[in-house]
Amino acid sequence: MDSTLIAIALGVIPSIGVGLLFWFVMRTIIRADRNERAAIAEQEAAAARAAEADAPADSSSAPADSVEPEQPAAS
Repeated sequence: MDSTLIAIALGVIPSIGVGLLFWFVMRTIIRADRNERAAIAEQEAAAARAAEADAPADSSSAPADSVEPEQPAAS
């Protein structure tokens, strides 16, 4: 009976170890992705705030050079 339990334990322990290793690696990857997405969102928000601060007070009037040139007619 004891040798049977030892054989079962020796057969299951490697699978448990690999499962724990997989769980740890996946947890690390997911946390890194979450942190990267948060950092990117923070950078984009800072860029938007900076662009908003640099924008003119009256944004309804477009600058003269922002007018698109006319396209030549296709013949």
